[in-house]
Formats: sequence, structure tokens, C-alpha cells
Amino acid sequence: MKKKEENKDNEDIRKQLDEYKDILQRLQAEFENYRKRTEKEKEDLATYGNKELMIKLLPVIDNFELAFNNQKDKENFIKGIELIYAQFNEILEKEGIQKIKVLGEKFNPELHEALLQENSDKPEGTVTEELQSGYKFHDKVIRFAKVKVSKGGKK
Repeated sequence: MKKKEENKDNEDIRKQLDEYKDILQRLQAEFENYRKRTEKEKEDLATYGNKELMIKLLPVIDNFELAFNNQKDKENFIKGIELIYAQFNEILEKEGIQKIKVLGEKFNPELHEALLQENSDKPEGTVTEELQSGYKFHDKVIRFAKVKVSKGGKK
């Protein structure tokens, strides 16, 4: 009788082990599918993540084409380019790009890159000229403003 009970217990244990093995295999398969799916989503995000921005920029390209096709009248051509520039900047601002303010500001190494210094009547460390615009994306600097900085006392 003891043998029958042991065999029954062993059989129950094997059944339970088989169940656990089956559950584990399904979980492993589900996890592998999840990993592949998230990897694909990540690739798609990298590829198509800027799709909406690109769609917003297409009218800018259209307007450039119009301007270049109608550049006989120089005054209107220049006015058109200025409008396109404003349109482009408006799109960038809506997307979170802000131009870093520099002229007359105190030099800030977290925002500015000093390329030159000059004697001027402005206080020492004051930005006197912007050599290249700097930009932030939301609150993060994506390009430092290249600037000329006052040494102070004009000579």
C-alpha cells in the first residue's frame, strides 16, 4: 500500500512539474514576443518619431519653391524669404525650440561659448556680439550661443 501511495505522490508531483514547466515555457514565449514587439516599436519610434514635425515643415519647403520660382521682383522675393523665415521659427517654437538670448546678457558658460573678447564700455563679462545663435530644446541646451564678451574698460 505504501508503494501505491508513493507512486501516486510521484505521479502527482510529475503532473505538477509538467504544469509548471508548461507555464514557464508559455511565459518565456510571451516574454520573447513582448521583447520583440517593444524592440520593433522602438525602431519605429526612431524612424517615424519626427513624422509630425516633418509634415509641419513641408509647407516651408513649398513656400521656398514658390519664392525661388518668383524671384524676378527682388523686393517681394526678400519679403517672401522673411515670411518663410518667420514661419519656420514659429514651427520650431511650437515644437519647443527657443533661441538663447545673448546681447547685453552676462556671460553664462551654461548657455554661451565665448570665442572672442573685446574692450568696450560695457561691464566685464557682458556679451557684446552674437557670432552664432544658440538654442534650447525645452530646457536643455542643444547648441551653445557663440559670442564675443566685453573685457570691460574701453581703451
